[in-house]
Amino acid sequence: MSTSDPIAEMLTRIRNANQAKKDFVDIPFSKIKVSIARILKEEGYIKYYKKLERTKKYGNIRIFLKYGFGGERVLNNLKRASSPGRRVYINKESIPRVMGGLGIAIISTSKGLLTDKDCRKIGMGGELICKVW
Repeated sequence: MSTSDPIAEMLTRIRNANQAKKDFVDIPFSKIKVSIARILKEEGYIKYYKKLERTKKYGNIRIFLKYGFGGERVLNNLKRASSPGRRVYINKESIPRVMGGLGIAIISTSKGLLTDKDCRKIGMGGELICKVW
C-alpha cells in the first residue's frame, strides 16, 4: 500500500489498531516514523516499539499499544497537522498547547523531531507534524 503521505498512514494505522484494542500494529519502516514512535514511547503513549527484520525488500516497525488497568485507551487520538500539500510551520511564539497541555505536539526542527515542550524550552519552531492526546 503506497500513499503520498506515509506519516498520515502511520497515524491512521495506530489510531485504527488502538480503536480495535489490538496489542500491536506493524508499520513500514522509515527514520521519521521511528522518531515519532520514540517520542510516543518517551511520552508514555505506547509501551514500546521495535524494528522487525526485513521481509522481502522493506523492514517494518512494530508498535506495541498501551492500555490502562480497565482496558481504557492511553492514546485517545492522533491528528496530522502538516501534510505534503499543506505544510504547517510554526515559530517559537506560536507553539500550540494540545488539550491545555495534556497532549503533545510533535514538531520537526533542525535538531530532529521534538515535542512542543522541548521546543518551548530551547526556543525553536519548525514544521508541526501532528498532535497527540
